[in-house]
This record gives sequence, C-alpha cells and structure tokens, in this order.
Amino acid sequence: MKILSIESSCDETAAAVVEDGRKVLSSVIASQVEEHKLYGGVVPEIASRRHAEAIVPVVKNALKEAELELDDIDAIAVTHAPGLIGALLVGVNFAKGLSLSSGKPLIPTHHLRSHIASNYISYKELKPPFLCLVVSGGHSHIVMVEDYTKMKVIGRTRDDAAGEAFDKAARTMGMPYPGGIEMDRVAELGDENKFVFPRPVVRDAPYDFSFSGLKTAVINLIHNMEQRGEKIPKEDICASFRKAVVDLLVHNFMKAAEDFGVKTLVVAGGVSANSLLRKRLAEESEKRGFKFYKPDKSVCTDNAAMVGAQGYYEYLSGNTADLSLNAIATLPIDYR
Repeated sequence: MKILSIESSCDETAAAVVEDGRKVLSSVIASQVEEHKLYGGVVPEIASRRHAEAIVPVVKNALKEAELELDDIDAIAVTHAPGLIGALLVGVNFAKGLSLSSGKPLIPTHHLRSHIASNYISYKELKPPFLCLVVSGGHSHIVMVEDYTKMKVIGRTRDDAAGEAFDKAARTMGMPYPGGIEMDRVAELGDENKFVFPRPVVRDAPYDFSFSGLKTAVINLIHNMEQRGEKIPKEDICASFRKAVVDLLVHNFMKAAEDFGVKTLVVAGGVSANSLLRKRLAEESEKRGFKFYKPDKSVCTDNAAMVGAQGYYEYLSGNTADLSLNAIATLPIDYR
C-alpha cells in the first residue's frame, strides 16, 4: 500500500510516499529555519504563509521522486494534530482537496504518534508493545505503546518540555535558533560537571518531568554572570545543563521500564537526536538487558515519511476521515 503523506505542524513543509508503513519511496522537506532564525523562534503567521507557498511544489516533488503519479497512490495521510493551528490547516485542507479530487481515502495522523513511527522506518523488525520516550520542543512523554494505534501515557512534563528548555537556555546565551541543536554541539567542548543544576522531582508522580525550575536556574546563572561582568563559559554551561536534562529523562524512563516490566525501549522526537541522550539511553538499556531503538537522525525532526509510516497503521485500524476533518492544536497522544 502506497501512502502520500503531508506534514505541516510547525515550520517544515514536508511530503513523502511510504509503502506499507516501512519503506520510504520519497521524502521532501522545505525548511523555514533560516527565516525563523531572524526572530529567535517560530513565528506562527509566517510559518502558515510559507506552508501555503511551499506545499504544492513539495507534494509534486515527493511524487516525482517516488516516480509515481497521484493515480498510483492508495491513500493520503496528513498530520491533523497537534501543532500550530494555522500551519496544520494548510496541510489538512490541501490533503482534503487531494482526497476529494482523487477519490483516495484520507487518513488523519497524530504528530507524536508519527514521531514514534519514525522508528518503524529505521527498524523493520520493531513491533509493539514497547515503552517510548517522546521528547521534542513541545512535548516530553513516556508512552506505553500497546499497539500501533493504542497508547497510554505513563509520564509527562508538568510544565516546559525538554526541547523548550534547551531552546530557551540556548537563546539566553545568544545561540541561534534552533538552540537545542547548537547547544548539543557546543556541549561536546565543555565540562559537564562544572555547574550543578537542579534535578526536579514531581511528588507522587515518579514518571513525570518538570523542566521549568531547571530552565530558570540556568537563565539566572547566565544573567548573574552578565551583571557581574564575567565571561560566560558557554561550553561548560551547555555541557552541565545538557547533563541535567538527560539525567532527568533517563532516570524516569528507566524507572518506568523497570516498574512496568518492559524490555523493549524506544526514543522518538526532535530531541532524540541529542547525542548524549542517545548514548546514555543505549548504555543504561544495555546494563539492564533491554532492547533499545533510536530513529536514524534523518527522521528525528519533523518529516512526512514518519506520517506515512503511522498513517499506514491508522488506516489498517480503520481510522479514516471525511471532508469534515479539521486541524486540532492540542490532542492527547492516547486519544480514541
């Protein structure tokens, strides 16, 4: 089954053709990163406008790269939630138009479920059940993936997401957007034990995260050093802050795996590209005899191939939509 998939939840306009949920025939991405760097983050109105400009050529190029025509496609999958509402609407409405004009089934796909599905592309043998750590700019979840479309949230952030904490800390140090990527690079040059940042614990919720206090601690440190006229040791701050965030993520994830008796662990989302997180999760999984899967870095960030992968399993479960489909800014990953 060949699925044409569309992703426009944030600042990447993407389209792909995926066969049977595992084989990527094409993947095209039009990134807006350079433009949003001017503002230190994504400007929703600009993102929506750029999606509207890019979506037609991106979809055409995805079909061309796959050497297929629209008639060769079996279904159309699109990210309908969660994300920036204006950005989502561009992709959803375009997909609805394609579905109407071609008669192809329309498959609504959840953005975070798609991030999890990026691992199906990287590992053909991976199948549920497994426990997944989903970490991105807007989300930090521990999810029990019981089946391809049946999921249960075990833990979540109570405030900021891990990716948001990385980006805001990086911006305070004057690093370009997206800050998390730059912070990871700079951290490799620093001493991760130079500064001791807090590791917040959520009382009575051992699998939940809290990154707000940690983010505030690093911002206050930087501001205090600036006020004293001291040079900001960016490398050491980045390394120490990255270690604190990764410590929190790994500790809660491993505790959840042990408590629930899960032996297969998966990481997904934009922050899953973080080099220290990938290393620590692999090391801790090996110590405990767990199987650990991490997506190829090429599919960690937003793309449409992951949408096509998840869309395939949504279709098999009977999850299709008519032309009343709408974009949703906020939707739990374990929705029914």
